[in-house]
Amino acid sequence: MVQCCDNSLYTGITNDVDARVAQHNNGKGAKYTRSRCPVTLVYTECSGNRSEALKREIQIKKMSPQQKRDLLVDELLNEVKLSNALAGSNSA
Repeated sequence: MVQCCDNSLYTGITNDVDARVAQHNNGKGAKYTRSRCPVTLVYTECSGNRSEALKREIQIKKMSPQQKRDLLVDELLNEVKLSNALAGSNSA
């Protein structure tokens, strides 16, 4: 998921996240993002295969903007918890 310069969120699938973000920022990505550059990567998920990725993409695209932002906040909180847990295990 990328955040566009107008703060909207765009969701898509790819097997090369960095290259896809670069495509969006070079005006060669999705039509939606072409007029909303630059975009910033804000969220990723890994899937086992393309079919799973497409199903998850549809789920996320059906979410309201607030639900998508809640997903981002939840992911950020999980990263902080993991970071704190790792920091705690390193000091033991």
